[in-house]
Amino acid sequence: MTAEFAARAAEFRPSPVRAVFETAMDPSVVSLAGGNPDLSVLPGGDIGALASSLLTERAGEILQYGSGAGTTPLRDLVVHLMSRGGSNITSADVLPTTGSQAGLDLVTKLFCNPGDVVLAEGPTYVGALGVFGAYEVDVRHVEVDEHGLDPHHVATALDELAAEGKRVPFVYVIPSYQNPTGVSMPTERRSELVRICAERDVLIVEDDPYALLSFDRSDPLPAMHGMDPEHVIYLGSFSKIFAPGLRVGWLVAPPEVRGRLQIAAESVVIHPSNLAQSLVTAWVGSEQWGPTLDQAVGLYRERWEAMNAALMEFMPERASWTEPTGGFLTWVTVPGLAENHDLLRDVIEQGVVLVPGSACYSDGRPSDAVRLAFSGVSPVRIREGVRRFAQIL
Repeated sequence: MTAEFAARAAEFRPSPVRAVFETAMDPSVVSLAGGNPDLSVLPGGDIGALASSLLTERAGEILQYGSGAGTTPLRDLVVHLMSRGGSNITSADVLPTTGSQAGLDLVTKLFCNPGDVVLAEGPTYVGALGVFGAYEVDVRHVEVDEHGLDPHHVATALDELAAEGKRVPFVYVIPSYQNPTGVSMPTERRSELVRICAERDVLIVEDDPYALLSFDRSDPLPAMHGMDPEHVIYLGSFSKIFAPGLRVGWLVAPPEVRGRLQIAAESVVIHPSNLAQSLVTAWVGSEQWGPTLDQAVGLYRERWEAMNAALMEFMPERASWTEPTGGFLTWVTVPGLAENHDLLRDVIEQGVVLVPGSACYSDGRPSDAVRLAFSGVSPVRIREGVRRFAQIL
């Protein structure tokens, strides 16, 4: 082929998580890389019956082209779910998406010009970095602590960027059980971040796929969207609370923004899958969904306890790690680890896969940390995976 790629093509790099999936399929390898939900608790027969019923009764509707606005029942379901985090919305505020990743892509496409700067947590979600790179957006990281983003550090970064003449369309944040660290922002920090961004007329993109996965099954912390719906765009997902294979998520934005996002979405996907939306609505709207999710989160809690015990047993004294109270992930820091430039190769040779911390920064900076996922791995395999990782330290 003689045609040259566009300059932005250089930003389409393989995800460090996806790159190890083939290796992770080897039964001899312990994968602590992928933050996958455990679908063993799903009653396949019941869900199959639901799907069969939908197709039997409504095939002509749900297999046909649909609306770019999504189905009304799914949007009504989202209204109910978001009320648990304090957001007072109507179905007209909701736009179903092909997973929350597509929602982030739409928001970045609509708001960001090449050379703009997005503020993001340091470290942050690997998939978000791919989106920002694809639209030629620079990323400035604000380091997280055990309570997530410090709003005052965000304020300092925003003021410094303004002084540099840089345009910042939004701050990207994962406030609950953050990917990759597992930490959560308390309510006070959330409200302060909203105040700081509103004063500077900067949007917040609140990516919140883990909100309903508290280990103690308490209600989610208040969403920043509910605090200031004019300055916060909310991204949600059914991937962590039902099934990622269906690829159903949603975003909530002010009406004039939501309308433009719908037009942008229609230019790519025409409309989200009617069948997937209908199955999500039927299952998550049923009486079985809540107890099934409780059972899954119970497994995640047990697996975090198993990982914490293994880390205490095998990690060297210099190591430390976050202690999530929900979600799928923990962040393990081992001083000196950044000196191993072939960490991923070394751990694979040891029979375990994980996500190196450097992958969670836009500049790929050396990192003394790794992301470990416990959600989709049995306690026995977790212990063995941590033991193998510890052998190279």
